[in-house]
Amino acid sequence: MRLRATGPRLIRPEILDTLPAGEARASLADLTRINRETGAYRVLRELLATLVRAGESFTMLDVGAASGDLAAETRRLYPGARVTLLDYALSHLPSAGDRVAADAFRLPFRDGSFDFVFSSLFLHHFSNEDVIRLYREGRRVARQAVLTIDLERHPLAYYFLPATRWWFGWDQVTLHDGPISVEASFRPPELRELAEAAGLTGVRVRRHRPSFRLSLMGRAGGGPSRK
Repeated sequence: MRLRATGPRLIRPEILDTLPAGEARASLADLTRINRETGAYRVLRELLATLVRAGESFTMLDVGAASGDLAAETRRLYPGARVTLLDYALSHLPSAGDRVAADAFRLPFRDGSFDFVFSSLFLHHFSNEDVIRLYREGRRVARQAVLTIDLERHPLAYYFLPATRWWFGWDQVTLHDGPISVEASFRPPELRELAEAAGLTGVRVRRHRPSFRLSLMGRAGGGPSRK
């Protein structure tokens, strides 16, 4: 039997994308648990540390923010940070904080409105062509850099949720969508090529284990790193 998530990207519909807020709550809580338990917060901390000094203030747009847990973690790490959460429906976002309902392909902001444009577990929902479009739009709105955290396409990541269901009690939506997300995700060279095709410069992609996450930083204006 061929292992899954070993071939090219395969994008299929995910249930969570179409659920009303009430029915999505359990799976969104699972995503927060997954971020916390698999080290995604550490990935975020390491990504921001390449750009921002401790105690420094900055602005960030979190595109496709969903539960907003990584935005909350950003504010915890950098109390002076102002993070705006964006999703296509306000009902998908937490009730507190700066929130915007908008199309990620047509961000309702002027050029250079934020220091950073960030997304987590968002880009794998889209075709390569649309990922380039999203990166171009992020590049337009970012003064400094576009940042990404997403999944790495790997068999161990694909089988993780079904294998740990007995321990964690994952929601049925999570069990359906998780493996699909992995098959739609990226390998490091693929994500780098898409960012560079969108005009980002100095693109750096890191692989993080055991979380099977990829982090990407690409300069919006090609300026030097602050660290």
